[in-house]
Amino acid sequence: MKWSYGRLWAELLGMSWRCLPGATVTALVALAGSVVVLPVSTLALRSAVDSAGNHDAHRAVVSAALAAVAFAATAWFRQLGESVPQYIGNRVGRLVLHDRIHRDLATIDGLEHLERPEVLDRLALARRSQSRVMATLWNALRACAGILRLIASLLLMGSMNPWLLLLVVFAGVPVWCDHRSRALLADAEVAAAGQYRLQQHLFSVSTGFDSGKELRTAGTGRRVVELQESAWNDAARGRMRAHVLAAWWTICGWTVFTTAFVAGLGLMAYQALHGNGTSGDVVLTIVVATSLHQTVQSTANYTAETASSGTYIEPHLWLRTYIANLSTRSGTVQPSQSLTTGIVFENVSFRYHGTESNALDGVSVTLDAGSVVAIVGEYGSGKTTIAKLLNKFYTPDTGRILVDGVDMQMLVTASWRERISATFQDFGRFRTKMSEGIGLGDLAHIDDAAQIQSAAEFACVDELIERLPDGLSSQLGRGLGGVELSEGQWQRVALARGAMRERPLLFLLDEPTASLDAAAERAVYERYMERARRIGRECGTVTVIVSHRFSTVRSADKILVMQGGRLVEMGTHAELVASNGLYAELYSIHESAYLT
Repeated sequence: MKWSYGRLWAELLGMSWRCLPGATVTALVALAGSVVVLPVSTLALRSAVDSAGNHDAHRAVVSAALAAVAFAATAWFRQLGESVPQYIGNRVGRLVLHDRIHRDLATIDGLEHLERPEVLDRLALARRSQSRVMATLWNALRACAGILRLIASLLLMGSMNPWLLLLVVFAGVPVWCDHRSRALLADAEVAAAGQYRLQQHLFSVSTGFDSGKELRTAGTGRRVVELQESAWNDAARGRMRAHVLAAWWTICGWTVFTTAFVAGLGLMAYQALHGNGTSGDVVLTIVVATSLHQTVQSTANYTAETASSGTYIEPHLWLRTYIANLSTRSGTVQPSQSLTTGIVFENVSFRYHGTESNALDGVSVTLDAGSVVAIVGEYGSGKTTIAKLLNKFYTPDTGRILVDGVDMQMLVTASWRERISATFQDFGRFRTKMSEGIGLGDLAHIDDAAQIQSAAEFACVDELIERLPDGLSSQLGRGLGGVELSEGQWQRVALARGAMRERPLLFLLDEPTASLDAAAERAVYERYMERARRIGRECGTVTVIVSHRFSTVRSADKILVMQGGRLVEMGTHAELVASNGLYAELYSIHESAYLT
């Protein structure tokens, strides 16, 4: 989907109208009024001066009163035209537009966007500029109103002397120069976004509670602060160079226009001194000429602001287009209620963005319905990548994954994930109430106390819940005034969350017990293996266990051995040990480590 500035501004105007109709009408009336009052006030003032010269007191008083009202309205419209759009921009930009872009990103099917620097750089810009994106709409409308005021001013002065219309040409010089300077600033902002994001991360690291312990123990806090300062200085230097060049462009543009403006005033003074106009014409010329300078300046500023909208709009439109393109990838086929044949990898290869080698390389394997499959291998061998592809977090570069004969990419992503029960090594730590921390594993039953309690008992979290001050209603997270959990307790909560769905088609355990001790790990796996066998018989569930601990995979129906992204061995524990290959070597090392 291709987004244009005009389409975005129309959407933003509709958004403003829906959220703040009264303020939107007020702002539009103020902008329209600012165009009308200029010719009304100047013409009324000329009439007042000429009427006074002709001794027409009644007309002079009426004209003077009209001019006074118009001048007062000018200030009133100017104030409203500035303050009300700013209010709209803050309210709608921060409360609506900001939430929309984050909601859209959070609902993207895959995870690739969270690892792409070009996405993260633009997201960093978009996060701090939502109100500015809204401001671009009003800057564009102010620019249009300014152009209309400029046209009215030039028509009034042109009626005095047509040569003054040449000021339109000279007025375009500072506009062009400002456009050039804004383009320099926009390029500098994008170029500095990576360093700016880095210094923000380092600031979080240096001030965070979890990282603070390690920094203080290692004595590396000062070094992290120095790295943050270096990143900030790199970003600031690029911005400063751009601001200096932009200032020179702006100075040059206004020098050209000011020279032409002074020449125009001289021409009008010469004409007035030689009797080619009334005293009212002289006053009109002075007033319009004075306001012309302000009009051109504000019009040039708003036009330049509008022309430089790309600083804030381009990252926003880029993200909208990126999100829209990704949103079209979800399939149309609903997954079945149970598996009959299983899940098949057909020559699947995949490479992460920005890397030079495949994370998976030509993997072909069948995960039979109702079976328990374990995946082992050294770090970086491709184990977790298989789990990510099974969740549809990524799309294979080549090959395909079939679910009961249907290409996984044809499945409706949301529906497929509703049939997945998963627990990951890098699990979430949701600072919510305990009941929600578990219930988030299945939104359909997030308020089902019985199912939450059952999942808690399954993951052995019930004893922890009994010790909490408010049981399942206890707030988690010390920073929110709640209870802080240990790493092992957080993992148990994640295990309970992964047990909320009772009849999944895919039961995925990606290093789910890395933070548990050996005894707790064994107890958890015994329960999980019992559950895996039961749901495998009931609905053909495929259970996938990703682990580097061989004690947890011995009872699997099939063990996949990964090395360098390739499937190098496959079979039962006994078969793989007997073959005396990589699995046997790794198992021997693991067993020796435990005996030692």
